[in-house]
Amino acid sequence: MVKRNVETMARRAAARPPTRPPETILRAVEGPEFRQERSRRSYEALVEAATALFARDGYNAVGTPEIANRAGVSVGTFYRYFDDKHEVYLELMRRNLSTAYAKILERLTPALFVAKTRQQTIAETVRIFFDHVLEEPELTRSFMEMSLRFPDVAELRRAFDQLSVKRLGELVTAITPRSSVPDPEAFAYVLYGSATQCAYGLAVHLVPVSIDRERSQRALALFIERALFPSDV
Repeated sequence: MVKRNVETMARRAAARPPTRPPETILRAVEGPEFRQERSRRSYEALVEAATALFARDGYNAVGTPEIANRAGVSVGTFYRYFDDKHEVYLELMRRNLSTAYAKILERLTPALFVAKTRQQTIAETVRIFFDHVLEEPELTRSFMEMSLRFPDVAELRRAFDQLSVKRLGELVTAITPRSSVPDPEAFAYVLYGSATQCAYGLAVHLVPVSIDRERSQRALALFIERALFPSDV
């Protein structure tokens, strides 16, 4: 089994282009063709089962039999769709990150700052981001650990980070004068790093216990507002 896993990962690395646009990396991959609705349901059940188990137990503690059992299918059915647990892990994390981007970053447009006050908009965006990261903290911890172990997981994380910084840079450019933020791209990178560190720090228990989620969200929202609009705060 170990030899098979090593060979599988080697094939993936060889088949993957050296560099791919981040949009391509996060885009839905072409899945299997389902001739029957039952097959599609089995596939989705396996992804959902894997998501729940990885979120609860972490990557190392989960095996393909546990995933198949929770999905209500045979181990043979699992291997009909996936080479191993790493492949289903990649699929569920790709979906997770794509959903996060759609929920949080795609909606960040200048128009959003017109409908509500700046403070409300920033606070709501911070809350949504924290909701996503902390909804399943075990899955977040697993993703951070796996991105240090496996190049293909690191590629997913890097793609999400690059798209996030790009989106934030476009927003900063649109809503702030250059006198306040002379380098929107670098500013977006620092801003994104601050937000992710705050949320991930809570997920992996890196912050003092006295600093809870609500305090972190309020402080981060205030920090972002002051950084974006220093002359108005």
